[in-house]
Amino acid sequence: MATLIRSKLSNKLSNAATAVSNKSQAKVSGMFAKMGFQAATDEEALGFVACDDLDYDHRQGMQMDILTSEEMGGEGSGDGGVMEGDSHYQRDGTGPPHSASKDGGPTNELAEVKPKITAWEAGWNVTNAIQGMFVLGLPYAILHGGYLGLFLIIFAAVVCCYTGKILISCLYEEDEDGQLVRVRDSYVDIANACCAPRFPSLGGHVVNVAQIIELVMTCILYVVVSGNLMYNSFPNMPISQKSWAIIATAALLPCAFLKSLKAVSKFSLLCTLAHFVINILVIAYCLSRARDWAWDKVKFYIDVKKFPISIGIIVFSYTSQIFLPSLEGNMAKPSEFHCMMNWTHIAACILKGLFALVAYLTWADATKEVITDNLPPTMRAIVNLFLVSKALLSYPLPFFAAVEVLEKTFFQDGGRAYFPDCYGGDGRLKSWGLTLRCSLVVFTLLMAIYVPHFALLMGLTGSLTGAGLCFLLPSLFHLKLLWRKLQWHQVFFDVAIFVIGGICSISGFIHSIEGLIEAFKYNIEE
Repeated sequence: MATLIRSKLSNKLSNAATAVSNKSQAKVSGMFAKMGFQAATDEEALGFVACDDLDYDHRQGMQMDILTSEEMGGEGSGDGGVMEGDSHYQRDGTGPPHSASKDGGPTNELAEVKPKITAWEAGWNVTNAIQGMFVLGLPYAILHGGYLGLFLIIFAAVVCCYTGKILISCLYEEDEDGQLVRVRDSYVDIANACCAPRFPSLGGHVVNVAQIIELVMTCILYVVVSGNLMYNSFPNMPISQKSWAIIATAALLPCAFLKSLKAVSKFSLLCTLAHFVINILVIAYCLSRARDWAWDKVKFYIDVKKFPISIGIIVFSYTSQIFLPSLEGNMAKPSEFHCMMNWTHIAACILKGLFALVAYLTWADATKEVITDNLPPTMRAIVNLFLVSKALLSYPLPFFAAVEVLEKTFFQDGGRAYFPDCYGGDGRLKSWGLTLRCSLVVFTLLMAIYVPHFALLMGLTGSLTGAGLCFLLPSLFHLKLLWRKLQWHQVFFDVAIFVIGGICSISGFIHSIEGLIEAFKYNIEE
């Protein structure tokens, strides 16, 4: 009798506790729904459960296949390394590739042998993106920003490293075992998840447009700076800056045949080595004139009209977020991603700060938009040749990423693709795919010819898409997708980054447009 009474009391207490918990959860969900952070619906929850069940069944099935193959003495079975890889397959991608497709047929062999990159190779790619040609405009940013410009170089490094990490965290969800599973593959997938269920594809379209603008503008800037450097290196030759840009573009046409990120990583390694040689030469020359450094010219006040352009230049010099989902997905060990981001951004911050400061101290108010134009003629020619080779080696990374975005959007989007696939069944590039790539190279040339203003283009791109992709969207997506797991300081950081990034983006965009209008109005050449 006593046992029966205790069981009834226990049931009533548990029911009451459940009711209170449900009411509290409903109030909290209602409050955050008003703020735009919608809790998962019952259908979404059931969907996650179904995904977890399928994931569990899949992993169990893979283990049974391995055990069966071991019992039968199959040639492909491992001694335990395969089992270990399988246990981490969903988390870090180190497990074996799938042996069959969903319908039981063989998978594409190209997908199985897709080369993975190491953390060092991924680091070279990121270093190439954030330590590339655009450091040439940083002394110009110090000219208009003084010590505040130096502070922004450090601040932008910290913020971009943080937003890169939180962007990758949005690719993952926890399964029933508490392990992180990569449920999204790209920046577009993250945007679509944030806009679902009302506008399931709106976010993807916005990010796609921003990515394409950012990547294509980066390619255009490489062509612009190549023509500018060659023209200033050999001013006595009867070749104009536009003609040098055409010659540089002719050397870039083989980029149309790139098929994997592995080849791009090799270019990035060579590019980074060239970058260090350039930095050493320029800094060595500046140090040789250390006695004439104009410390009194480094000011604490800013040029209100020009400094917003400098903000765009600094932000654009750190943009790598659009490459990160692809890089992390192609890494053999994604668990090393955070460490890779730390050392690449610390190195970039130190080298950029030193380069910008010593270069500005050397030439002070005579600092030009492309700092190598301040060098003596002979040394300028040598350094500019290294810079042109670096620009040509840097071009493939944004070009490959832009082509990948275009192909996935218009050619490889399953049944929703607008055009046929660019690749045949044997993995070869079809004629229209090659035409798309060649057209993109030619388009970057035409833009470089008609808008040859390096610093203004860099500031405009950094303010328009750089701030959006590096500051605004990652912080917004992080709040939207992971707000239940965020601590108060993470929420504060995300909101602060969003507000500051928005202000910098708007002001920099307005002043960059004004600068371009003025340059065209008075026919100002670089």
